[in-house]
Amino acid sequence: MRAASGALSGLVTGASALAVAELVAAVVRPEAGPVNAVGGAFIDRTPPWLKDFAVRNFGTNDKLVLQLGILALLAVFAMAVGVVAPRHRPAGFAAVLVFGALGAVAAVERPGGGPLDALPSVVGAVSACGVLHLLAGRLTFRPSPAAEGADGTPDGPSDGTQGPGAAPDGSFDRRGFVIAATAAVAASAGIGALGSRLNGSGAAEAATSRAALVLPAPASPARPVPAGAELGVRGLGPFTTPTKEFYRVDTALVVPRIDAGGWRLKIHGKGVTRPLTLSFDDLLRRELIERDITLTCVSNEVGGPYVGNARWIGVRLADLLREAGVAPPSKGGPADQLVARSVDGMTIGSPVETVMDGRDALLALGMNGEPLPFDHGFPVRMVVPGLYGYVSACKWLQDLELTTFADYDAYWVKRSWSRRAPIKTESRIDTPRPFASPKAGVVPVAGVAWAQHRGIARVEVRVDGGDWHTARLAAQHTRDTWRQWVWEWRASTGSHTLEVRATDLDGYTQTEKRVGTVPDGATGWHSVVVAVT
Repeated sequence: MRAASGALSGLVTGASALAVAELVAAVVRPEAGPVNAVGGAFIDRTPPWLKDFAVRNFGTNDKLVLQLGILALLAVFAMAVGVVAPRHRPAGFAAVLVFGALGAVAAVERPGGGPLDALPSVVGAVSACGVLHLLAGRLTFRPSPAAEGADGTPDGPSDGTQGPGAAPDGSFDRRGFVIAATAAVAASAGIGALGSRLNGSGAAEAATSRAALVLPAPASPARPVPAGAELGVRGLGPFTTPTKEFYRVDTALVVPRIDAGGWRLKIHGKGVTRPLTLSFDDLLRRELIERDITLTCVSNEVGGPYVGNARWIGVRLADLLREAGVAPPSKGGPADQLVARSVDGMTIGSPVETVMDGRDALLALGMNGEPLPFDHGFPVRMVVPGLYGYVSACKWLQDLELTTFADYDAYWVKRSWSRRAPIKTESRIDTPRPFASPKAGVVPVAGVAWAQHRGIARVEVRVDGGDWHTARLAAQHTRDTWRQWVWEWRASTGSHTLEVRATDLDGYTQTEKRVGTVPDGATGWHSVVVAVT
């Protein structure tokens, strides 16, 4: 009985520590909370293969799984401390303080972290010691009358252990423990609610600024999507990916919610003769362009879902860089890398030559006709056609620094990914689905292919390793967007393997060789096995 109560006291202690820590984090910054700090530190140290495993198996829920895992480990640790503390209180206090110190170190060492980021974990640990002392004191054994000596003192060991004449297990201040635990739970709930309210107030201001935003009509609108860009095949998605279905892959455990009114962007570094500091309104007053651009995540395995097409509106990045006095290396500029920094500390390095070569590299303000969603980088993010997201698509942007690849390694480069990563020519079968059972006869085999900034010239399909058959391509919108395709297959009964490959407008045909996503994107032919009935 006392062990179970001890475990419960540990859980209450842990919950109170988190509540207090999150309240302090609401004042310091949400990213400094212990769960977010430890989770962020874990992500920072995750090897590429484990990152890919998480993205592959949990998708956009990978962060939720990580947070739940941290909470589960914390709960086990807290229960163990709660069981130990009634007999060895100093050991319990020491364990709590060590755990708090780990959270503090993780918070301080996070990108953008500072000494103040240690406060949530430190204050949470100190408050936990107080709660643990209160609850553990109620779980100390009360000696039975038979165990007392003539002078009324306990006739047993003085170290808190149960002596021969002590009361049976479970003889502790149950009523006092229940009252203390209830009070601690109530206080934790109140503190947690206050912390959530403080966090919510900042988020509400950001949401208000986004809701009030009306994007001006672009000076250069996107071309109309050709009527033939969508093939209308069942099982094939739309040409433009709905915003709610657009993939999200990033390291942010807490999605930054930034008030556009207070947002600022700095452009500085090597070769910058006129450093710029721009507000959101400054960008709105500039010439806006609108473009359809397909983005791809480098973590997208062959046949994977992390590719999507959207209509973006924003400011030409090259125009801003030229205004700051930047010249690309081909024209004598000293910087060959543009490092973008997010408000959450993420750094992404893009080739200066690429973002200034005439392609529609954007500082995007809107997506599919609306201001950027918070999940996708509000108020401003980068979009660069033809580059994987980890070297181009910085969300929640706040700083652009011109430097060199020799002088600085961005976040993912430090973790074994390549410095330069143009998107590879790829294709995917969307229908029929793997292990589907279509009826014999004409079966449409359809999907998408992409080779951003080059365009798709041809898609071919084969069955069971036989001859390649040329698929019918949808109308091409631009070379920066994906292209739908379909092949009418006269299917016979039995098990069959379908394979697809694409050729881009530069004449390159996908390689059959299967390579994983590390260090610069996956290669290989997507295949699907079906059983025709």
